[in-house]
Formats: sequence, C-alpha cells, structure tokens
Amino acid sequence: MMFKVLLSFHLVAVIAWMSGLLYLPRLFVYHTAAQVGSEMDETFKTMETKILKIIMNPSMLAVVALGAALAWYDGARRLGWAFLLTSWMLVKLAGALILIGWHCYLSVARKDFSAGRRVRSARFWRVTNEAPFIVAIVMILAVVTKFGG
Repeated sequence: MMFKVLLSFHLVAVIAWMSGLLYLPRLFVYHTAAQVGSEMDETFKTMETKILKIIMNPSMLAVVALGAALAWYDGARRLGWAFLLTSWMLVKLAGALILIGWHCYLSVARKDFSAGRRVRSARFWRVTNEAPFIVAIVMILAVVTKFGG
C-alpha cells in the first residue's frame, strides 16, 4: 500500500512540474516581444516568477524526493538494488537529470528576463517549448515497457 501512495504523489508532482516546464517557455515566447519596462513586461515577470517559485520549484523537489523514496522502496523491498542499473531505469534517471537541467536553464532565463535581457529569441523558446514533453515520453516508455530489463 505504501508503494502505491508514494507512486501516486510522485505522479501528481510530475504532472505539476511538467505543466511548469511546458508553460514557462511559452510565457517566454510572448515576453520576448514585450518592451522592457512596459506594463506587459512587468506582468510577465510576475507570472514567470510565480510559476517558477510556487509551482515548479516545489514540485521538482517533490518529484526528486518521492522518486528517491520509490527507488529506496524498490531497492530495499521489492526488486533489489540491481534494478538501478537496468536500461529502463538508467533512461529514466537520465531523463530526470535532463529535465532538472532544463529547469535550471529556465530559472536562469527568468532572471535574464527580469533584468531586461532577451538572450534568446521567441523562435528559440517556441522550438524548445515541447522538449520536456519529448523527454517525458521517452521516460514513460522506458518505465512502462521496462525495455532491456
């Protein structure tokens, strides 16, 4: 029963985190066009800060903590620690590291926008907007099919 509860909360946290990972770059698309110092610029700054600090940061921490708890549970009680070296788990862990890296990159980009710097174009943000979703698809396929495991 405890495993299912941990897994449920992990999935809820993943959904919250993914929503932010997909939404924040979309805000950047439109923020890029806003004139620095304008009312719209200030509105975007507020929205970006809140989505990062209220939704994305806490949900990422929850994903990592609950994921670690699930790994401990699987390693200690269900599968043995060797499961951490299976192909599917390595893909999942690599995907998690990529998403954490993207999260950190978005956090730096938000600081750039807050400082009035537009380092990347709207086209860049539009093109990269769906990257976390592609990573998530690969991770889900790895976990559900347990390929190579």
